[in-house]
Amino acid sequence: MDWRPNASPEMLRARADLLGRIRRFFATRGVLEVETPLLSSCGITDPSIEPLVVERGTSLNQPRYLQTSPEYAMKRLLACYGEPVFQLARAFRDGEAGARHNPEFTLLEWYRPDFDHHALMAEVAELVCDCLDGRGVHYYSYRQLFLEVLAVDPFSAAPAELESAARDRLDAGTLVGDRDMWLDLLMSHVIEPELAGRGICFVYDYPASQAALARIAEADGVAVGQRFELYVDGLELANGYFELGDAVEQRGRFERDNQRRREVGLPERPLDERLLDALAAGLPSCSGVALGVDRLLMLTTGAADIRDVLAFDWARA
Repeated sequence: MDWRPNASPEMLRARADLLGRIRRFFATRGVLEVETPLLSSCGITDPSIEPLVVERGTSLNQPRYLQTSPEYAMKRLLACYGEPVFQLARAFRDGEAGARHNPEFTLLEWYRPDFDHHALMAEVAELVCDCLDGRGVHYYSYRQLFLEVLAVDPFSAAPAELESAARDRLDAGTLVGDRDMWLDLLMSHVIEPELAGRGICFVYDYPASQAALARIAEADGVAVGQRFELYVDGLELANGYFELGDAVEQRGRFERDNQRRREVGLPERPLDERLLDALAAGLPSCSGVALGVDRLLMLTTGAADIRDVLAFDWARA
């Protein structure tokens, strides 16, 4: 059993320097640093993300969930005070470990009132360019990338056409799934590798079925989720939304998430009623983004494995 740290002293100093750079970036813009609880009474409903659960303790009268993101608590602050806020938070996701994932990781999350997702993309680009020199910034709509790389329109193609495009390029074996599954597979295994040589790439306006916590609007004749993802040299770095503020719609999305969880044999999660009450009270028009600090550190230092930028990875924790 190895007791020694993963990261070198130089890497620990690089992390400290990066955190200082991030804090200075927001200080100059008047964005307030906040802290919110790591443990919540409600877990995320998204079927693709599993939280770590704390079930025992004298202070517990019900299970508590280690946050997969500080998003819900930060939105409650926004609904009450309306100020721009950021947080450097520890976050936890079950079942994610490897060269690019650790179940415990550092997230930078921030929210900007009166920003749409395009304005927030511009600010994210400023921060990332401040940390990474010499990379160009590119913006692509989701539809644009599918047409360019696959010659397939992701909004009008039938599920069978998407499946055929995937099987032509990948060994999909006996895999079966719905439209979004095939879109996700094509995005992660065909399109993302194409972004590896393009520097800083924003992908925006996803299918409405993938809106998650983002607003839905019409663009170029189709309904899109007003959200974006950021890739740097092909590495997924950030995920942002023009935030949904409709409590009724958000409740419906949570309930549909739980229905999908039931269908695939996952446990349902309690709805975060405090978040829904905050949305009903009035969330200001805003956009928010979560950015992986450990991955940003990998990019700034040239590390190929996330374990090399952590003081202690999951196996040594």
